[in-house]
Amino acid sequence: MKRIGLPGWLLIGVLGVGGYRAQHGASLSEAADPTEAKLEVGLAEVEITPDVKKKPVYLAGFGQNRKATGVHDPLQARAVVLRQGSRKIALVSLDVVGFFYPSVVRVREKLPAFHHVVVSSTHNHEGPDTLGLWGPRPFTSGADPEYLQFLESQIVKAVELADRRCQPATARIGTVKAPELLVDSRKPEVKHDELVVLEFLKEGKPRERIGLLVQWNCHPETLSSRNTEVSADYVGVTVKHLQDRYRCPVAYFTGTVGGLMTTLHVPIKDEKGKELQDGTWEKTERYGHLLGEAAERALRSARPLRMTPLQARTRIVYLPLENKLYLIGWQLGVFKREAFTWTGKPESAAPLDPKDKSKPLCLKSEVGWLQLGELSIACIPGEIYPELVLDRVQDPADPGADFPKAPVEPALYKQMPGPHRMLLGLANDEVGYIIPKRQWDEKAPFCYGLKKAQYGEANSIGPEAAPILCEAFRSVCKEKGAR
Repeated sequence: MKRIGLPGWLLIGVLGVGGYRAQHGASLSEAADPTEAKLEVGLAEVEITPDVKKKPVYLAGFGQNRKATGVHDPLQARAVVLRQGSRKIALVSLDVVGFFYPSVVRVREKLPAFHHVVVSSTHNHEGPDTLGLWGPRPFTSGADPEYLQFLESQIVKAVELADRRCQPATARIGTVKAPELLVDSRKPEVKHDELVVLEFLKEGKPRERIGLLVQWNCHPETLSSRNTEVSADYVGVTVKHLQDRYRCPVAYFTGTVGGLMTTLHVPIKDEKGKELQDGTWEKTERYGHLLGEAAERALRSARPLRMTPLQARTRIVYLPLENKLYLIGWQLGVFKREAFTWTGKPESAAPLDPKDKSKPLCLKSEVGWLQLGELSIACIPGEIYPELVLDRVQDPADPGADFPKAPVEPALYKQMPGPHRMLLGLANDEVGYIIPKRQWDEKAPFCYGLKKAQYGEANSIGPEAAPILCEAFRSVCKEKGAR
């Protein structure tokens, strides 16, 4: 699609009809609904479990050739639709490891009546490979194009069903700290341990729930690498726990999971005090119930939340593809997405010349900011480190870091007006780990006196991702009257 002449890289705005604004942006105040228009909310879920008997399904998140042998519990696409007059915003969560930006664009084109659609993934490590990284052998894609098309259609189905279910609503927000349910497996230890729950109630009927939205910051990987059954991991357990408890639909969204925020090595005991082991259904189910109980605590202290007017801004960004393994994967067709020629500017890129392989490449992605009344939501296209969200980037940097003098990126939560905040990770794309540049550590000597590099960089698009994405988000939040 030809780019329309916006000045600079002001690809910001309320997203609108026909996929055009999803690509190009518009004024935040353009065609705004009257402030007196009331909030309407609808929730829905549709199943996205792959058919493991029809063809091989390669499970994502650990190593190659982990074929699914069965289905333990179903995977879902869960949608929350928010309406204010004619303005509609959809939030969708998928029980998969990730979903690339070009697929999100196609979904938006099929939902032209929506001003904005966000598609986030739970980053489930026990579902199908949707990125191409975990096929039968290295550099052989494990992603099934037919399944990806099915996934797109099911997302649209879930959004349309949630839209039909919309009804006048009021909202409440509850939060609780749950550090005991997280391990940060990479130094320095920084946890984003806040669980956020939004409760949607029928207007005029405060005891009747429309549904819940739960947002937590952790990898769904409790079942670990030896499991061969399709599962939503602890997410499915938590959702069912809350559905049974409150008798309403529940949508779960993943937030800040870089660093690495994980369930592995979290000490979990059963009701009799026996410690449960990683890679077991027992620990997965127990963790899911404990997270559900934490959500219950959050709801007990929930406060009224005004969620109108509904506003959304986005910015297109280009990220240099510096990860050599990712680059080889793209060249071999493992990653099915368009690449561009990197010009050194995150706001623009040159078309790819297939005959000239000497120039660096970049990928097109997106950052977003939703302001839903009193609630600010950051939409970040990958697994961002908590340091970048909570303003806890190490300062001064460890002497062993590769870029110890790199400027500290603008922290996301500092940019958001609030008064309430939350983050949707893997939102509209999956670009891997988003690591503070001054904590990037691939080369010896390694940080903290370690003898080898810590885990993270191997699954990042590159060290420029964090500076570019954080600065783009800062600009989105500060821009006024964008055209």
